[in-house]
Amino acid sequence: MNLGPLAPIVGTAAALLSITSFAPQIVKIWREKDASSVSLRTYVVTVAGFSCWIAYGALIEAWPVIASNTACLLMSGAVLVLRWRYGRGQQDPPRRSPSDLSSRT
Repeated sequence: MNLGPLAPIVGTAAALLSITSFAPQIVKIWREKDASSVSLRTYVVTVAGFSCWIAYGALIEAWPVIASNTACLLMSGAVLVLRWRYGRGQQDPPRRSPSDLSSRT
């Protein structure tokens, strides 16, 4: 099946949307100098995920995968750095066990 230019157009749109999706969060943290509501765990996992995508792209020699995920890594890494800088010293709340939740009746 020949899709012509459709596949590269969709791929480019997906990459640009993924990359720019981090911009509003970065701008908000930068303006407010507060990142206490940003989940540290989420962004640690996100950064690790993009690192794996870059390694995968290198293994299969796919420069679009490497390039787009490198840009996403930089953007999500910026959020992570800002979280550490402006996190107001707060860590993510501790997890509650099911027994903690059942005792709240």
